Amino acid sequence: MSKLLSALIAGLLFGLGLLLSGMSNPAKVLGFLDVTGRWDPSLALVMAGAIGVAFFAFRRAERQSHSLLGEPMQLPDKSRLTVRLVLGSVLFGIGWGLAGICPGPGLILLGMALPAGLGFVLAMLLGMLLLPLLLRCCS
Repeated sequence: MSKLLSALIAGLLFGLGLLLSGMSNPAKVLGFLDVTGRWDPSLALVMAGAIGVAFFAFRRAERQSHSLLGEPMQLPDKSRLTVRLVLGSVLFGIGWGLAGICPGPGLILLGMALPAGLGFVLAMLLGMLLLPLLLRCCS
């Protein structure tokens, strides 16, 4: 129960942060990516703040063997660069650049019953369903 509660609290804090910073608005993200037009640097400030907080949290997590809830610590392997990681990153970046939406804001937009949120989340779920088929086909 404590795992579910902590996940709920973390998700709510993340969603609140997205709303307060305006990053659930696709136009804000697209404004950041429009470096030749009316560039909006506010996303860079949000990212810098997030990196500043995450940096210290990850340094501490690297020294821990278990999480605060007693689960074994599972951090990503920073030394392995795989084709799957690179292709996933490229696809994420292309989708984010075209729509200005990533999974967190997509769920917020869906919760607000906005068509962009519904379209994004449906496309994301379709991609998640098709990935195993694609990996099986191409491996």
